[in-house]
Amino acid sequence: MTEHVVTLDLDGVRDKAGLMDRCTRDLMLPDWFGRNWDALADVLSDPGVWPEEAAGKGLLVVVRNWRPYAEARPEEWETAVDVFTHASGATVALALGASS
Repeated sequence: MTEHVVTLDLDGVRDKAGLMDRCTRDLMLPDWFGRNWDALADVLSDPGVWPEEAAGKGLLVVVRNWRPYAEARPEEWETAVDVFTHASGATVALALGASS
C-alpha cells in the first residue's frame, strides 16, 4: 500500500495556536477541527477527513522545521509528539535534515 504524503511545515511556529493553525492549513483539515490536542488526535485518526486521493491508503505526515518550536515550547512539543505518535490513522515522520 502506497501512503498519501502531506507535509506539515512548522517554519515560524512558536506556540500551540500557531501549530494548530499550521495543521489546519497544511493538512487541509475540515472547518470543524477544534484546534486542540484532542481534536488533533481525533482528526489524525479519522481517515474520512483526508482528501479523496488518500482514500484506501495510509497517511504519512512529514513534519519539517519543527526544532525551533520544540525548543521554544518543549512541553507543548512533547504533547504534539505524543499526539502524532498515537494517531492511528496516520504515520508521522520528523524531517531531521536541514531544510531550505
